[in-house]
Amino acid sequence: MPRLWNATIDEHRRTVHAAILDATAALAAEAGLAAVTMSQIATRAGIGRATLYKYFPDVEAILVAWHERQVGEHLARLTAAAGNETDPGARLRTVLVTYAELSGARHHGPELAVPLHRAEHLHRARHEVHALLVEAITAAAEAGQARTDVPAAELAAFALHALGAATDLPATRPARTRLVNLTLAALRPDAAD
Repeated sequence: MPRLWNATIDEHRRTVHAAILDATAALAAEAGLAAVTMSQIATRAGIGRATLYKYFPDVEAILVAWHERQVGEHLARLTAAAGNETDPGARLRTVLVTYAELSGARHHGPELAVPLHRAEHLHRARHEVHALLVEAITAAAEAGQARTDVPAAELAAFALHALGAATDLPATRPARTRLVNLTLAALRPDAAD
């Protein structure tokens, strides 16, 4: 096949895949996961059911793929935010603020939490976020802006768990800011005293 033909087919597949994910997320948000059917998804995506089954075996598989896409977008935002800061202390704050904002954003209801949060892509993403935060803490510690009495990996684990509380906070900036400030206070060099 000509190269152009392959590119067109690949683009078509990506477009259909994205339409399926978007349709499923919208239907789940509107009616709840239990009410979503493969027929509804096919109709909303503008494809036939046979085509839908060529891409995914069931609704849960679609939701996991949608969540994987969301997590990838969040990782990209977090990495970009970290890369925008040159001062180590500012970078650490930016990473924590961005993580709290992303953690506080609710993209699915509690019924989706179990199938989505046990998926393999989420474990990989957690490791990537942890590594990014370890780097930010290490750089801040080397600049005298973070404590050194506790290994950076342990501080990163602490910060991620602390900021995970953003999911239970009101979806307001002041609430997240207070949580970030509290977490940063625990990471400061003077917190070791």
